[in-house]
Amino acid sequence: MKKISELKDGSRRNRRTPPKKREASPAAVRFYYKGSRLKQLRAFCMIIKLGTLSRAAEALFLSQPSISLQLRALEAELGVALIERRRRRVAPTREGQTLYELALPLIEGLESLDRRFHARCKGLAGGELRIAAGASTGQYLLAPWVAAFRNRHPDVHLQLRSGVGSEGIAQLRADQVELAIGSLLDVPQDLAYEPLQTFDPMLIMAPGHPLAALSELRLEDLSPFGLILPPQRQTTFQLVDLVFQQHKVPFHVAIEIGGWDVIKRYVAEGLGISVVPGLCVQEGDGHRLAMRNVRSLFPRRSYGVIMRKGKFLSTEARAFLDSLQPNLFARRGDGSGTGQSER
Repeated sequence: MKKISELKDGSRRNRRTPPKKREASPAAVRFYYKGSRLKQLRAFCMIIKLGTLSRAAEALFLSQPSISLQLRALEAELGVALIERRRRRVAPTREGQTLYELALPLIEGLESLDRRFHARCKGLAGGELRIAAGASTGQYLLAPWVAAFRNRHPDVHLQLRSGVGSEGIAQLRADQVELAIGSLLDVPQDLAYEPLQTFDPMLIMAPGHPLAALSELRLEDLSPFGLILPPQRQTTFQLVDLVFQQHKVPFHVAIEIGGWDVIKRYVAEGLGISVVPGLCVQEGDGHRLAMRNVRSLFPRRSYGVIMRKGKFLSTEARAFLDSLQPNLFARRGDGSGTGQSER
C-alpha cells in the first residue's frame, strides 16, 4: 500500500501537470462543418455559376481565400473533389455537378423565401415576373398567354425582355429571366422545354411565282430561287440549312434580315422566297402572298416554355405556367426534360 505522503505528492504532481489538449472528434468536426453548410453551398453554387473563385468572391462580397476555405471544407465534409480547374476557369466534377443540381434549387429557394412569403400572403400582389421572348414570338404567340395571366393576376408586374434564340437562353442561364418562350431544335442538358403549340412550315412567295403553280414540290425546286431568311443565329435559318445539307441540295440566301413582317414584305415585293413557321402567317397575308404547306419537306416547329433545369420557380412564374397549362413540367418532376424537341 502506498504511503499517504506519496499519494499527496502524487496529487500535487498531478495538479501541477497541465492536462493534455483534447482533440476534436470527427463527429465534432463534422458538426462544425454542418453549422456553416449553407454558406459553403452558396459559395460552391456561385463558383460553378460564374466559373471562377474570384468572381464568386466578388458576387458574395467575400475574399477569395474565404471562398477557397469554404469550398475545401465542403469537399472535406463530403469526401470528394467538387471542382476541377481548366485553364482560367473551373468546372464541376461529376460529383460536383450532382451536388450543384441538388443544391441550387435549395439556395435559390432560401434566398427568395422572404419575397415568396410576402407574395403568398398578398396573393401575388406586388410580385414581378421576367420572361424572355423573341420579337416574333411576342407578336404572334405570347399576347393571348399574357392576357390569360393578367386576367388572373393583374397586380403582378410582368417584364417581357427581347431575347432571340441564343440570346434568350443566355438570359435564362444568367438568371436575368425566369422563363423563356420560343422554339428549340435540341434541348441542352441544363434546360427543360415543354412545347405548347406546333405549326406547319409554310413556303411563301409573291403572287404568280412559278413554284405556286407546281402540283408537287420537291426540295430541288426551291434550289434556284434566292431565300430570304432570319439571321443565322436563329432557329429558322439553322433548320432550313440543316434540311438542305442533309439532302445535299444546294441553296443560297439572297437576303438575311430579322422580323417576319419584314420578310413577308420583301417576299411580296418579289425579292425572294422564304420558309416560315405557320405561326406568323395571318389571314390578311393571302392577298399579297402565295403560300404552300411544305410539311413534306421541312419538319414542324413547336413553341413552348423553356426553363433552367432544377430552377426553383417563384410563385409568379408557377402561376404563369399554371395559366398556360396546369402542372406544366410537373410530369417530369424537377423539369428534367432533355433530348430533342418536337420541331
